[in-house]
Amino acid sequence: MTCMLPLSPPVQPMLARPVKKIPDTGGMLFEPKWDGFRCLVFRDGDELTLQSRAGKPLNRYFPEVLTGLSAVLPEQIVLDGELVIAHDGHLDFDLLTERIHPAKSRVTMLAESVPATFVAFDLLVLGEESFVDEPTSVRRDRLEKLTGINITPATQDPAIAREWFTLFEGAGLDGVIGKPLDATYQPGKRIMAKYKHARTADCVVAGLRWHADSEPGESVGSFLLGLYDDNGILHHVGVVGSFPAARRRELAIELAELITDGEHPWLGDAVVEGQRLPGGITRWRSTEQPWVPLRLERVVEVGYEHTEGGHPARFRHTAQFARWRPDREPASCGYAQLDEPARYDLDAVFKGEVRLP
Repeated sequence: MTCMLPLSPPVQPMLARPVKKIPDTGGMLFEPKWDGFRCLVFRDGDELTLQSRAGKPLNRYFPEVLTGLSAVLPEQIVLDGELVIAHDGHLDFDLLTERIHPAKSRVTMLAESVPATFVAFDLLVLGEESFVDEPTSVRRDRLEKLTGINITPATQDPAIAREWFTLFEGAGLDGVIGKPLDATYQPGKRIMAKYKHARTADCVVAGLRWHADSEPGESVGSFLLGLYDDNGILHHVGVVGSFPAARRRELAIELAELITDGEHPWLGDAVVEGQRLPGGITRWRSTEQPWVPLRLERVVEVGYEHTEGGHPARFRHTAQFARWRPDREPASCGYAQLDEPARYDLDAVFKGEVRLP
């Protein structure tokens, strides 16, 4: 793309660092944390580019977003924001990931049936003027003057931000972002703060994968986690890893006695329709990912942020090891322990409204 803009792609978006608590003091602009694909939008006349966080073009995957933005954006502009898909009044990350597909016909079909939306939360360029070196307060003020696009709600009131943190999760949002009002836009720097939901769950350790840089049996890469549904079916819900190298080797010895080649609920005739299983073929990998089944004797408490995938659900990200739970029986590890946020009106989120139950 030949660009006459003051800023041209690829540009690294400004990032956020995790912070546990929304502060009581002022000096911050708070926004809902949208659960989607980070996206920078560059328009220079007839040329419009959607850029991913990694700097890759997203145009071919979201043709309806290109069409919609081309109709409303000024001739020269650069925006930072998020691509999201709303389904049944709730953000749906699974539907978003389905767009990254090699078949144009499938992308076209999904664009028509479950269209994506761009939500803007920062303005970097307008016309020949760059706002990168302007503070958050100035960028936000100028962003709010734009019309025809979805602009994320924002507040400087910590009390309202805490209400958003609690209520907006029911619409599928991921927490709250805080931006220092006096901070400039700094590509690739963790200037913002992110306040995300953190929870724990007790899961069955139903399998493991060996570490990629070791021989099988030498070092554990990750545990495969399971939870039981109301019908007693064990579903794969995610993995936990990120152990120090020495601990990986210790775990290989510790769990060796649980390795089994006998009956297992994720193998053979024990598998039932609709059961979530580990290691399958997906659009991201063309071969099955090997794993080692374990006897269902260990329970681990893990930290997680939120779930995805409907029913049965799974952890959205890699879970974090908290502690072993020798006091829990594997059969007691069910979905009922997972927090289910109350549903919330997504249209109210776009308006920044807090509707108390």
